[in-house]
Amino acid sequence: MPHRVNVPLSNLRAVVIVIVVAFHSVLPYLASQPPQPFAFDVPPYRWVAFPIIDHERWFGFDLFCAWQDVSLMSLMFFLAGLFAPASLDRKGSRVYLRERWWRIGLPFLLAAGVLSPLAYYASYRLTAAAPSLSAFWEHWRALPMWPAGPAWFLWQLFLLSTLAAALRALAPQSLTRLGRLAGSLKDRPLAFFMGLTALSILAYVPLVMAFNPWDWTSWGPFSFQLSRPLLYLLYFFVGYAIGAAGTQHGLLRGDGQLAKHWCAWLVAAVASFALWGVLTSLTLKGWDNSPLAYRLAAAFAYPLACASGVLCMLAICLKLMRTQHRVLDSLSRNAYGIYLLHYVFVVWLQYALLTIPFDALAKAAIVLCGALALSWGASSGLTAFNPRHFGTPGGRAMADQPR
Repeated sequence: MPHRVNVPLSNLRAVVIVIVVAFHSVLPYLASQPPQPFAFDVPPYRWVAFPIIDHERWFGFDLFCAWQDVSLMSLMFFLAGLFAPASLDRKGSRVYLRERWWRIGLPFLLAAGVLSPLAYYASYRLTAAAPSLSAFWEHWRALPMWPAGPAWFLWQLFLLSTLAAALRALAPQSLTRLGRLAGSLKDRPLAFFMGLTALSILAYVPLVMAFNPWDWTSWGPFSFQLSRPLLYLLYFFVGYAIGAAGTQHGLLRGDGQLAKHWCAWLVAAVASFALWGVLTSLTLKGWDNSPLAYRLAAAFAYPLACASGVLCMLAICLKLMRTQHRVLDSLSRNAYGIYLLHYVFVVWLQYALLTIPFDALAKAAIVLCGALALSWGASSGLTAFNPRHFGTPGGRAMADQPR
């Protein structure tokens, strides 16, 4: 039977990739950043997250990045899980896993081995006494890790995809139960939200209390945020469960309760983000030195803000983005390629604008538009050359849809 495209979810993928590029585009212009760029050879190597520091700032970018940091990655893992059952059912575990290697595993190695050093060379030049490429390579190889940039998402997604394929092959009843559980919720987004928040608390709070909300650890190019691996595991398999149950008569119905009450979910997302922001601000002088009550309050507020933010994005797209548009279709088809390629363009455009006398808003707009256009064009060319390897990691572009 021909595959049917779920238009709101396809459009959501397009929106998400634009947000990802925007997030990275505005990082040099956060008001919370220090006046000088981070030294390349000095721990804790914060240039990995903030490769370029500009003197132009705008506090609105801080709020934007904080909001996206709360829920954007969880939404991406959710969407990846959502499209996995259709692909697994069609291909089987062995073929699916082999294809995941070609679509995710190998591109991760390419991004970490080539694209990431190419991007971070611009960051090295900001503080380097010897800015040559050979000197950079010497300093790069002396680092205690191999920064992969945004490609960290790919190795974790590959790991979760492998787990899903293994469960389908060895314990298919476990995935069947997940689908039945999601199907039992039918069109009850509030019940889903309460369950997701409760599970998120179990997945997130113990780890954030053991570590802190911000720290990462790395082994070679494999990095992860210490407080969030179980949270991302949860969102991937929650998405898988909904995809296995189907969306035509479930939570993600275009005419369902989630879409119908999108305004309420927007208010809930803004309110819960504000609550998390206020409580987290009480710990910013030092997580470990903050009172236990402050840390617990911020820790419990995060899963609430994360779940409401994800449901808000889903509700808005289900309600307001039901119509196909060729621009959104193209963005959706090229979302994976844009994700792989955009960071090099983002960082070098930020570097090129350092001495240009524009304000933060103008610089961020130039970086966003330029990086999006360049990575979009490059992805379109690669997709035309080899569509099998440069489609989206959730399936053949948007062909593998939840049923």
